[in-house]
Amino acid sequence: MISPLPGITTTKPGSATQPFPGVGATIYNEEGEDRLAGVKNKEVGGLLVLTKPWPSMLRGIWGDPDRFKKTYWSKFDDAYFAGDGAKVDAEGYYWLLGRVDDIMLVSGHNISTMEVESALVDHHAVAEAAVIGRTHDVKGQAIAAFVILRGAGHPSEELELEIKKHVAAKIGALARPDDIFFTAELPKTRSGKIMRRLLRDVAEGRALGDTTTLADPAVVSSLKEQYEDKEG
Repeated sequence: MISPLPGITTTKPGSATQPFPGVGATIYNEEGEDRLAGVKNKEVGGLLVLTKPWPSMLRGIWGDPDRFKKTYWSKFDDAYFAGDGAKVDAEGYYWLLGRVDDIMLVSGHNISTMEVESALVDHHAVAEAAVIGRTHDVKGQAIAAFVILRGAGHPSEELELEIKKHVAAKIGALARPDDIFFTAELPKTRSGKIMRRLLRDVAEGRALGDTTTLADPAVVSSLKEQYEDKEG
């Protein structure tokens, strides 16, 4: 529904471009106010909502209408919200930031975990990365990154600083991770999905939540021990 039309739309790398004709999309804040209303030539970020029906729209969930309402209509009464965050640039192009749960609010700025992870794996020494936001007294949230190095890479303070500088250069100083934890593995479900909930538990120093769906529960315990050693 937000996609370039071949031969018509001028694209921007990384942008979803603009809604199809007839599709009503805008950006709301948490209070349900339209952040694009009356705004021109300015970048705006927030919650991506759809304000008009479209041809392929669900009319409900068979046998469970309350679930449909709770999933898509409980946040705002007048708009369809699927749980995604986005920003619209000064030229009206939409940039999807991912699930709201995967968006960090750092010093008043929305930063996507996916955006930071992409910058991390762009570094020649990084094979895989997972990013979460942890509570910070001043910033609101601080960025913590869990990084798997490529075969020849070895954890060091110099490499940690280099990777932080690389992210800042790719995205901006606000996206520079506060903490980087080098690890051999990341906690994943049996289907390969990274369990960021458990990474938040580790970074916040909380008791670990349910680990029964993990492919290898020992991974998160090892990360917790590593985090405690570093903090200690």
